[in-house]
Amino acid sequence: MRLRLDVAYDGAAFSGWGRQPRLRTVQGELEQAVATLLRHPEHEVRLVVAGRTDAGVHAIGQVAHIDLSADQWRALAASRRAGSVEESLTRRLNGLISRHGADVVVTGVALAPEGFDARFSALWRRYQYRVADARSLRDPRRRGHTLWHTADLDLEAMDAASRSLTGLHDFGAFCRPREGATTIRTLLDYGWSRDSDGVLIADVRADAFCHSMVRALVGSAIEVGKHELGLDQLHAVLEGARRENGFSVVAARGLTLMEVGYPPDDELAARAELTRARRERAGRSAEPSD
Repeated sequence: MRLRLDVAYDGAAFSGWGRQPRLRTVQGELEQAVATLLRHPEHEVRLVVAGRTDAGVHAIGQVAHIDLSADQWRALAASRRAGSVEESLTRRLNGLISRHGADVVVTGVALAPEGFDARFSALWRRYQYRVADARSLRDPRRRGHTLWHTADLDLEAMDAASRSLTGLHDFGAFCRPREGATTIRTLLDYGWSRDSDGVLIADVRADAFCHSMVRALVGSAIEVGKHELGLDQLHAVLEGARRENGFSVVAARGLTLMEVGYPPDDELAARAELTRARRERAGRSAEPSD
């Protein structure tokens, strides 16, 4: 029995998604809650996630899956007090997680369709990044989810430069190097706009992201917005495919995983098989992340 979990979290107090010894992580919180429900040793519970977020990165549309035995499913069904098993699981998991804080929420639990794999069935991941520049309203309630920047940034230049980076490229210049990991990605959409408060919003969608890729893309766009990095220079950086550039990787706090896209149910298994095959041909790949 494979379950799909939809998850949201504030990443400020976490050392990223992935479990790490002696550190608080989103995976660790969720697996502890599942293990408690199943009355199972925690080390035997493992979630598979669509995209491993870095320390400090937030999510409202994270997706994970976990496999249960038929006996475990029947035990959960027998112990529910009201509603479906999935509704009961959602309530009970959130009740357990909330004992350690209110910064992780399971927004839904569902029986996964046949062939579903949270990681390998995914078609794309979409992130947003928030930047409050000199002309933006700086809302202190959003300070943990927004980068405050002192410059007055050129939205039009940032948007045009960012859109020019879409397509299939080696994004090695925008990824933290990992030995043996491919940095070839398809950037499906990347653009900038201002919201009603004047805050700059980057909307970035790709088949997958290598480590720190979105935050490096945003860092380069800010330099373009300051008129300190030209379009030709940006493309020279991209074509160089090496992490040697004149821009910074921005802070994690402005970044949120918004959504993960999947194909129709009858195409899930084929998509997962295709993704695995591509990664094997490309060599060891970094986990889809940012």
